[in-house]
Amino acid sequence: MALLKMKFNQQRRVRLAQGLWLLSWLALTCGAFVFCLGVYLKTELLRRDEVMDNGEIHVVPNILIMVGLASIGTNWIASRVCQDSLDTSRFPRWKVLLLAWFVVAALVCCLLLTVVVLSYALQGRLEESLKVGLRNGIRFYKDTDVPGRCFQKETIDHLQMEFRCCGNNNFKDWFEVQWVSNRYLDFTSQEVKDRIRSNVDNRYLLDGVPFSCCNPASPRPCLQYHLTDSRAHYNYEYQSEELNLYSRGCRQALTDYYMGLMNSTGPGVLSVILIQMSVLLSMRYLQTAVEGAMALEDPEGESEGYLLEKGVKETYQDVRAKVLNVVKFGQVDPAEEASGAAEGEKTTDTSTEKAATPPPAS
Repeated sequence: MALLKMKFNQQRRVRLAQGLWLLSWLALTCGAFVFCLGVYLKTELLRRDEVMDNGEIHVVPNILIMVGLASIGTNWIASRVCQDSLDTSRFPRWKVLLLAWFVVAALVCCLLLTVVVLSYALQGRLEESLKVGLRNGIRFYKDTDVPGRCFQKETIDHLQMEFRCCGNNNFKDWFEVQWVSNRYLDFTSQEVKDRIRSNVDNRYLLDGVPFSCCNPASPRPCLQYHLTDSRAHYNYEYQSEELNLYSRGCRQALTDYYMGLMNSTGPGVLSVILIQMSVLLSMRYLQTAVEGAMALEDPEGESEGYLLEKGVKETYQDVRAKVLNVVKFGQVDPAEEASGAAEGEKTTDTSTEKAATPPPAS
């Protein structure tokens, strides 16, 4: 028994084809939107690739780009099928291609749903990637003359000013690394010597931050150095003073930014899934209705359209049986292989006996 069977006369088939044609172009536009969304997200991730430890998060824009292109292609084909469905001489050429079309269209819907899930599930991976990447970026901030790290200082400074953040977790992260290059240190100065000798790693550590951590909205001129020394500045108390630095860490700022981007794609992608599913179901009705009319040899007569020719259980069993047949066809039966090998050995022995038998004397 066919699942969700409906009756279609010629007029209803024409209306279905016209409606599906409009819907397919709407879905094509949505596919272009998904593609552009993936390109934009990919570009934003690549812009700050230096402060990320790994590229696992790139799977989201990669899927969006791939699905967007597939959606554009499948919906363009759907619009062509709608046009040819009104001509009985042109529609049969799509019969074989439509099977592959249904598979690709269903795969597009599944991948779009995967994107929605990954957009929320990868937040932990994104935070960990930013944590390690920013930690390395801050550590290599001073290496402006080291190949491969020349632009690390510029990257971190632009990042802190753009996102109004400081350090990895907060501004105190700069206290734990030497962020001033040895090229700019006067090693004859007693202060420099004392600071280097004050820690076991012989690093020049400061209770200060780079200029890019300064908040221009603060009424007080920026205090970059001696931040923990309340006596170093007039009318300043380290424990109670609201510092004129960005209080938010860059890891949290970047995580909020990227998760905001990906989470905002969720409702849009869900809408695209609904439109794509509508195209998929409507195409199935149009296909079965037109093929039914052609089977009756009455293009203008009434025909049946349905989603599945049989029930869900029967359809599953048929598909399962076909898959098993294909798998069995690709495998070699051990018994047949053994019998083939025995016949080969028998043939070889016979040939050997014939070669060993001397010819009769003349």
